[in-house]
Amino acid sequence: MTVLVGWILALGMVVVVPLGLRLIDDDRQLLGPVGQVWPFAGALGALSLLLDRGDAFAIVLACCYAAVTAWLAALAALRLLRRRSLAPIEIAVLTAMVAPAVAASSLIAERGGWELLGFGMTTQLLTVAHFHYAGFAAALAAGLTASRAPSPPASIAAVTVPVGIALVFLGYFTGDGVELAGAVVLTAGMWLLAWVSWRDIGSSARGRATRALFAVSAAVLVATMLLALSWAAGHVFDAVPHLSLTWMAATHGLANALGFAVCGLLAWRRIQRSGDTPATKLMSG
Repeated sequence: MTVLVGWILALGMVVVVPLGLRLIDDDRQLLGPVGQVWPFAGALGALSLLLDRGDAFAIVLACCYAAVTAWLAALAALRLLRRRSLAPIEIAVLTAMVAPAVAASSLIAERGGWELLGFGMTTQLLTVAHFHYAGFAAALAAGLTASRAPSPPASIAAVTVPVGIALVFLGYFTGDGVELAGAVVLTAGMWLLAWVSWRDIGSSARGRATRALFAVSAAVLVATMLLALSWAAGHVFDAVPHLSLTWMAATHGLANALGFAVCGLLAWRRIQRSGDTPATKLMSG
């Protein structure tokens, strides 16, 4: 499982986040430099996963990655101060910008072999994955969807995805019941995101490839979040069947990484390159 999770994490650091940062065009002057540096920082973070846990060089590499995530989080704070808005679109985009810093904190602790806040090594690795894919990719997709196709369902998705992410994280500290509540909220937000993004954007997008990418991304969310819901419920109610952690990584984790995050962000990138970009509405959001 650890090797597979490592590949999923590397994909998130090296591909998913840099691809997503290009989609926030309204802050291009601020995000341009961090976006240019990110692939190199992500490669250092990925390289840290190849070294032994506790290796000093692995910790240094993870810290280099964390420094760039902290830069992005600082830009999120600057964005909030500048716009003074907590509209649904802003909540989603700010969540995406801050999430990698949370992931990087867990990465440093895991690479050092330290139990951060009492969490074991496996939990910390899963936290890194959670905040790259749910925290960054899903929150960003929710913000882009709400900016491109504004509607009450899109706004609800832009809020429930970040809230669900926060509740799942809170559940790590408080218990399985809170984590289950977070999984329910996050699943509802993800399913709503899948439906709205396909109905209002994917089905009418230019080009078969773009429509196919949106369709795959939406379909994958429906299946993978059902697995996440059963996983969380299975830890509260013994009668609910759920996969093992290894199989969750091989199904929920891998499918979300490739099918949802990569396909979804590539679809948004194709829309952006066509000149029909959501940046204008992100600027006014």
